[in-house]
Amino acid sequence: MEGSDRTVFASFLGIAMCVSAIPVIAKTLMDLGLPHRTVGQLVLISGPVDDMLGWFGLSVVTAMATSGLQAGTMSRPAGPLLFVLFLAGAALIGRPLVHRAMRATVRPAEPGVPLGVAVTFLVAFSATTHAFGFETVLGALVAGVLIRGAGERVLTRLAPLRTFVVAVLAPVFSATAGLRMDLTALADPAVLVTALVLLLVAVAGKVVGAFIGAWLSGLGRWEAIALGAGMNARGVVEVIVAMAGLRLAVLSTAMYTVLVLIAVVTSLMGLPILRRAVRRTESTADEERRKAELRSTLPKVDLRPAEQT
Repeated sequence: MEGSDRTVFASFLGIAMCVSAIPVIAKTLMDLGLPHRTVGQLVLISGPVDDMLGWFGLSVVTAMATSGLQAGTMSRPAGPLLFVLFLAGAALIGRPLVHRAMRATVRPAEPGVPLGVAVTFLVAFSATTHAFGFETVLGALVAGVLIRGAGERVLTRLAPLRTFVVAVLAPVFSATAGLRMDLTALADPAVLVTALVLLLVAVAGKVVGAFIGAWLSGLGRWEAIALGAGMNARGVVEVIVAMAGLRLAVLSTAMYTVLVLIAVVTSLMGLPILRRAVRRTESTADEERRKAELRSTLPKVDLRPAEQT
C-alpha cells in the first residue's frame, strides 16, 4: 500500500470484488445451452449493468489515486459533471457520428478502412476519458458499445480486428498479467489468509447478493443459485482492475497476485455450479418459445439441455 491512501486501497478492492466478466459468463451460458432460459437472460442483462458501474467506480478510484482523495476529480463538482458530459456527448454526438462513419466504411472494397476507423474511434474515446482524469478503458468500452450498434455489416468487416485481438493481443495481455504475479507471496501465512478471506468475501458478496435479489423477485432457489454463480465470474475484468491498481501503486505485488487468483477461481466455479443448478430447474413454456426463436435466428447456436452438453 505504499503511496496509497487507505480509503483508495479499500475502494480498489471493492471495485475488484464487484465486477463481472461478460465474455466468461456468455461463453458459459452458451456451452450449457442456457441463453434462452430466464436465469441466463437475467445474467446477461445484469452483467453489463454491473460492469458499467464497475468501470465508473474504477474511474472514480483512479482519479482519487492520482489526484488525492480530498482533491480528486470526483470530489469536486466538476468531476461528476465531466463524467455526465462525456456520457451525454457520447450518446448525442458520438453515437450518430460513429454509426455514420462506420457504415460509410463498409461501402469501399478496401477491407482496411473499417479497421482503421474503428481503431481511431477507440483511441479518441480513450484519450478523452484520460484527459478528463478517468480510466482510459472506460472510453474504449463506450467506443466499443457505439461501434457494436452500427450494424451487422460493420461487425462482419471488423472480424479481422477481433481475430487479431483474440489471437495476439489477448495472449500478450494474459502473459503480461501473469509475469507480474508473485506466487511465492502465498508462502507468507498473512498473505495466504488474506487471499482466502478475500475469496470468501468475493464469492459470498456475489452469490448471496444475487441469491437474495432473485429470491425476492420470485425465482426459485436453484434459479437464484444459478444467477449468483453466473454473476460471480470475474475473469479478465478483475485482472484489468488489478493491473490498474498495481500501476498506480495502490496495490502491492502480493495483493495483485491475490486478485488475479480470485479472478481465475471465480471464473472456474461458474460452470459446475450453473450445470448443477440448471439440472434442478424445469424449463417453462416461455423458455421453450424463446429457445425456438433463438434457433430460428441463430441456427449455429447449440441450445441443448445442460446435461447433454
